[in-house]
Amino acid sequence: MNASQLVAIQVLLDNAAFAALMVATALYWLAAAFRRVPLLHELGTGASAVALLSVTGLLTARWIETAHFPVSNLYESLFFLCWCVLAVHIAAEAFARQRLVGVFTLPVALGMVAFSSFTLTPAMKAGGPLVPALKSNWLMMHVSVMILSYGALMVGSLVAIAFLIVTWKQKDPELRGSSVGTGGFQKAEYADAEGTTPAASTFASLGGSGGDTTVTLTSSAPTAVTALRRSNLAETLDNLSYRLIGLGFPLITVGIIAGAVWANEAWGSYWSWDPKETWSLITWFIFAAYLHARITRGWQGRRPAMLAAVGFVSVWITYLGVNFLAQGLHSYGWLSGN
Repeated sequence: MNASQLVAIQVLLDNAAFAALMVATALYWLAAAFRRVPLLHELGTGASAVALLSVTGLLTARWIETAHFPVSNLYESLFFLCWCVLAVHIAAEAFARQRLVGVFTLPVALGMVAFSSFTLTPAMKAGGPLVPALKSNWLMMHVSVMILSYGALMVGSLVAIAFLIVTWKQKDPELRGSSVGTGGFQKAEYADAEGTTPAASTFASLGGSGGDTTVTLTSSAPTAVTALRRSNLAETLDNLSYRLIGLGFPLITVGIIAGAVWANEAWGSYWSWDPKETWSLITWFIFAAYLHARITRGWQGRRPAMLAAVGFVSVWITYLGVNFLAQGLHSYGWLSGN
């Protein structure tokens, strides 16, 4: 298979990924609006899988064409980040069995593909040989681990943002997990909004992440059911966000260390306070504070979720923002092709 055929395959898979993500995003939003139609969610999951396969094929074709791991320019990097977000999304959805995750993650993945497909110039999309600075075995180790960490941290932060939206205008739920940091709701009490005498009381024992969860619902029956569903949803999102950020944090730590070793090999210094280095350290500290607050301080609920939302913005600044706002040692190969 020659280079022109590989390029044609990449264009086809690029368009297929964009179309599949558009369909998947629409289906997930419809599934959120019409919860009694589970087929919508199943179709959305299928479209997400098609998008993941399309991106996988595109990256594979680019790897064959250029004979190096496809993270050397912005086009390749965006698609690899999209692949990471989709892979983490599908894994998280399978783990948590929560439909709401895709409502937030798929628009982000769609935005990545749309930006790379319709905004970047043909020169920025084209594959080619590596610049001398990137001809190193550290390329795959450092860049791939960093982007994979961005994918896990982004999805975890988006789930935290979903938690904030679900609990919007509500008193921060009292989360007292017996296993610190798991995000389990141990007790949630809901009273009638108008403070009237309750029409019914419902007691339920639910299996939570921190053990048996006792939920006391003091309200009318419809309000009780709604409160219970919201409690279960918030618990799932809080727990899932914590676990995903817990996955991404070691990856970004390893990626930063690998980058420092590569920098010393290439530039003679482990740390140069380059804009991307500085922002990667800022991002590391934000998520370190998030995990410290949850594990050591016992924070749960809205406060750590707000910290994760700040981390989401910081990840984007680290990954993309500094390449447009500042010039540094990491600027090559991103804004002007190879």
